[in-house]
Amino acid sequence: MKSLGNATFENYVGLDQGLSEMGYQMVAHVLTLGYAVMLAGLFYFILTLKTVAPRFRTSSVLSVVVMVSAFLLLFAQANNWTSSFVFDAERGRYFLGDGQDLFNNGYRYLNWLIDVPMLLFQILFVVTLTTSKFSSIRNQFWFSGAAMIITGYIGQFYEVTNITAFFVWGAISTAFFIHILYLMRKVISEGKQGIPVKAQNTLNAIWGLFLVSWMLYPGAYLMPHLAGLEGVFFSEIGVVGRQITYTIADVLSKVIYGVLLTVVAQTLSKEEGYVEVN
Repeated sequence: MKSLGNATFENYVGLDQGLSEMGYQMVAHVLTLGYAVMLAGLFYFILTLKTVAPRFRTSSVLSVVVMVSAFLLLFAQANNWTSSFVFDAERGRYFLGDGQDLFNNGYRYLNWLIDVPMLLFQILFVVTLTTSKFSSIRNQFWFSGAAMIITGYIGQFYEVTNITAFFVWGAISTAFFIHILYLMRKVISEGKQGIPVKAQNTLNAIWGLFLVSWMLYPGAYLMPHLAGLEGVFFSEIGVVGRQITYTIADVLSKVIYGVLLTVVAQTLSKEEGYVEVN
């Protein structure tokens, strides 16, 4: 296997095995779908901003910022994909282009570094904490969220060249991830106290969504090694599977999560007697 340095495994697959027309186009299309959904989410959060009482609107504003960030960086990620591979008519497959840009998942990590703290902050502007201190939870969310992304970002550079470093940095990232899960569970448990049953049920749905969507990320991170080095997933299957997994996780954890938070805010606004002013 020719060395590409600390390039991600998508490039090694594109160099040695190449990608079929179906595999290449599936990734191109799912990346396009990803940023298109973020753009749709942007319009949703703008249009529903006044359907919630003023005290809940910071959450919606943060959703707007998340959508803008995700749209721009996923658009860059999609362009990075199409500029990295070239179709070889003789072999009928897409290969890493000579002198082309290498494909890099770093665009996603940069997006997450911006979005993750804001996604975590959002819920704090919807629920009321009964025993925890707002500033303490906020600061812990920010620290663990940023640390999780930074350590994961470092680790992904070693997924081919240094497996030990890859797993060590991944394990460090996972420790911060577990702390975030603990904090989110705590926030949701406190937030359900004394609010309408409908809002409680939606918060329960948010917790389930949070668990499912956030668990997809470590799965995508580990994708090339799920069946061992250069195993089943160190192939076109893994390349396509990783990008689909990342995109599904992004849509669930950003768009659907934000929509459910808006539903909670709308329910609480109605309970408080808020009437939308056109």
